[in-house]
Order: sequence, then structure tokens, then C-alpha cells
Amino acid sequence: MARLWWAAILLLYLLLAGYQLGLPGLHYDEAREAGLNTLEILTGAPITAFRETGLPLFGRQWPLMVQDYIGALNVYLALPFLGLTGIGVPNLRFLSILIGLLTLILVERTVSEWLRLVNRQDGTKAEVVPLSFSGLLAMTLLAAAPTFLFWSRQGIFVTNLTQPLLFGCLWQGIRWLRLERPRFLLWSAFWGGCALYAKLLALWVIGPFVLLAGGWWLWQRKNPLPASPDTEGGQPRPHPAAPRGHPPGRGGGGLSLALATVIVFLLPLLPLIWFNIESGGTFSAIAGNLGTSYYGVNNLALWSNLGTRLVQLRQVLQGDHLWYLGGIYGNPVSFWGGIVVLLLASFRRPWRLLPPLLLALLALAASLFTISDLFVTHYALLHPLLVAIIAIAFSALFWTNQSSAWWQRLGYLCVLLWFLLDLTATLRYHSALTRSGGLADHSDASYHLAYYLRYNGFGAPIALDWGFDATVRYLSQGTVTPIEIFGYASPQAPDADFAARLQPFLENSDNVYLLHVSHATVFAGRRERF
Repeated sequence: MARLWWAAILLLYLLLAGYQLGLPGLHYDEAREAGLNTLEILTGAPITAFRETGLPLFGRQWPLMVQDYIGALNVYLALPFLGLTGIGVPNLRFLSILIGLLTLILVERTVSEWLRLVNRQDGTKAEVVPLSFSGLLAMTLLAAAPTFLFWSRQGIFVTNLTQPLLFGCLWQGIRWLRLERPRFLLWSAFWGGCALYAKLLALWVIGPFVLLAGGWWLWQRKNPLPASPDTEGGQPRPHPAAPRGHPPGRGGGGLSLALATVIVFLLPLLPLIWFNIESGGTFSAIAGNLGTSYYGVNNLALWSNLGTRLVQLRQVLQGDHLWYLGGIYGNPVSFWGGIVVLLLASFRRPWRLLPPLLLALLALAASLFTISDLFVTHYALLHPLLVAIIAIAFSALFWTNQSSAWWQRLGYLCVLLWFLLDLTATLRYHSALTRSGGLADHSDASYHLAYYLRYNGFGAPIALDWGFDATVRYLSQGTVTPIEIFGYASPQAPDADFAARLQPFLENSDNVYLLHVSHATVFAGRRERF
């Protein structure tokens, strides 16, 4: 029955995420952070490596990063998809959908592993089954959630690759705390390094997790419990690095294990390290935006930033932030209902809830600082974690050995209501998307623009705003290359040299200029100066 539930949830996710996959229109970040470089690699065109910094190999510059804080993993992962199916938007997004599928699977594994660990602490009989009820519940609450579904469809836009990598790190780290086998610690370190390379934002969770896991491990050393059976290997046995007389399954490993962990953690970060040795891009981006970010966020205004982030937290859980799909819908009970369930469950089973809640709170605190802006999309990293914690709370509140039958039935009704409200919002978003095609930077008008430019001979239009270059180049399969002259110095106003860059193009009356409508303009002042 559990396997059937697991398969049904994954199938539902694929159906909801895969429907009308070409909509909304291709976002600039999808093209810039994966599609364009993949296109260049496959077609043999010159590769536009970010900051002109890449790995010189076979006469080409292979990209290391796509932004100062985003690695090029999606570029290389997209190669087999576009190589086999051709250049297109659904082709590119199929990768993101599979990443979301993997996230669902790893969320279940992480929740199950966490409960097996804490069951030892409070003396509860462990749920030693291939798939746990709480893990399946977490998958269920995620699979129809509008935020998870639509961000998974455009996963490159929000770098959803950090999600499975992060949960791989958490799963293996918790597994190491339970069994203390060195290989689990090494896998956790490796996936943590991969998550940071995918997007430096993963530090919000990886950093606090290292501190909390380290504290838990030290506490275990001082308060040893009976070894937990390793269901994969039968009876617990000491690993080779365990000191003589050490309890089975509780190996130390000492300095050699610590050194190996650091090395394994740094391996996936070598491209980031190389990138900064060559360009210093990440360091300069952070140092230049410590006090005030690129988009004008005051990083010292903690209370103001906290207010913004709490609103975004509510929006992400409810799903009512996806206005660019053509409507605003959501699950009205998910935020406050989730808080109530978390509070009640925390009093009833504190061991199960307080550590993951502390992890989420520390990640929230880290999110108050930004080098760009307080974008709601940053919470693509936290959304699956928050839903997983709520699923643990549901399980701890309604389904225990002491729960009566009517109380358990009430729990099922609450989960069913939550799921149906999420599903309704998702279906309404799909309906709105069919009508609108996407709005603003997500508009399917970009498809028509690229087609028009390509087949009317406009191979080098002049871009006076952000959002045209990578999108048009990818959609036109490299036949149209917009010339960006708006300048990246400031999004608030054009720099002093803007007029000088613009003047030579004005002398040719055949030039075509690309601008957004005023309310959708990203880099202000260029339209007026033009």
C-alpha cells in the first residue's frame, strides 16, 4: 500500500508539472543560466562564459559559473536532454521537472531518516519500513502545492537543483548521526558542497545544519544510547576507524575522517574556487553589496527585511505569489494552519519538531541578508523543508500510539482538506496560464518576438533593457544576437556613458530597438533617455 501511495504521488506530480510545459514563456534566467550555454556547446558556437572565465579544454572555454553565486551544473545536466530532443522550451524544462521528482523522493527519505534518529532518543519503537508514513505525508503535501509545482516547471529560474542536493546532504548527515558510519558523513559533505556550487544560497541551510549536526554528535558522545541496527547491513558493526572498545556503530574516525570530510566537501566547489582565482567575481559581488545590495536593499535594516521575508514565507506556503501566471490563487489555510499544527505538535513531541524548526529559523535569519534583492524565489530553497517539517508535525500530532481512532480520522480530514485546496489552486493557475500565456518577464510574447526578429532579418537588435538577450538568442537558436547597451552599473538610472553608447546606433534608421512597456521595465531611465 505504501509503495502504491508513493507511486501515485509521483505520477500526480508529473501530470500536474508536465501539463502545457511550454507555458509560461521562457524567462531570461532559464535561458541565461542553462539554455544558452547548452545551445552553444551543442552547436559548436563560441561559448559565452560568465565573466569570460571558463575551463580551457579542447579549444573552448567551458563555463564554470553562470552568475557570481550560481554554478554551471544546469548547463551540463541539460546537455543530454537538448542533445537528444532538440532545442526548445519544454525540452529544457523537462530537466527541471525530473529534479523536482528527485526532490520528492529525497524529502521522503530525509523525513524517514530523521524520525528513525529521534525515535531512539524518546524510546519510541522505530518505523523500520521502506517508506514511512510521515515521509509519504510530506510528499503528498508537496506534490500538489502550487509553489513547488510551478517553480519545478521553471526550475532553472529558481535553481531548484539546490533542493535535491540539499536533501541529499540532510539525509546522509542524519543517517551518519544515527549510525556513525564514515561513508554517510562523506556523502553528506559531498552533496552539501554540490548544493553550494549549484547556488551559494544553499549556505542558508548547510551552515546551520553543520552547527546543529555537530552539536547533536557531541551530545551523543556524552550521552551514548544503544546502537541502532543498520537495516542495510544486519547487526551493527564497528567501522575500521573506530577506536578499540568503541560501541558498535559509533565510530569516531578522528582527524583522518575530519580531513577526508573537508576534502570531499571542497571537491564540488573546485569550479567556484577556480572562477574566483581567475576573476574574483563572487568575492567582489559580496564585498560590493555588504551594506546595501545591488537593488538597494539595506542589509542592516533587519526588522524591515524580516517583515518582508515573513510575508514571502506566507506567500510561498499559500502559493498566492504566482501572479505572472495570470491570476492569484492559493491555499488559505496552509500558513496559519501550519503554524497551529507546528505549535501543538512541538508541545506534544518536542524532540521531533524543535531541531528541524531551529534549522528553519536559522535559515530564515540568514535570508535577511542579500547581495541582490529580497526575492521571493529565494525561498525555493526553504519551501520543501518547511512542508517536510509541517508533515512531521501532522504525524506527531495526530498519529501516535496513544491517538484515538476519531483523532486520527480528524488528522486525515485535515490533510485531505490541505491537499484539495492546494490541488484546486494549482488547477486554477493552469487555467489562468492557458488564457494568459504568462505575464511580464514570463510572457509567451517572447516566442513571437524571437520568431519575428529571426524571420525578418533583424539579427542584431539593440536591447535597451534587461531580459531580451539570452531569451531571444536561445529561442532563435542563436540566429539573433541582441546588443545590450543599457548598462548594468545601476538599475535605478543610466550611467554617464549611456548616451555615448546609444548615439552611433541612432545614426542608422534601420536599427530595431527592444524595450519593455513602462510598468515592466527593469533598468529604469533608459527608455526616457532614448
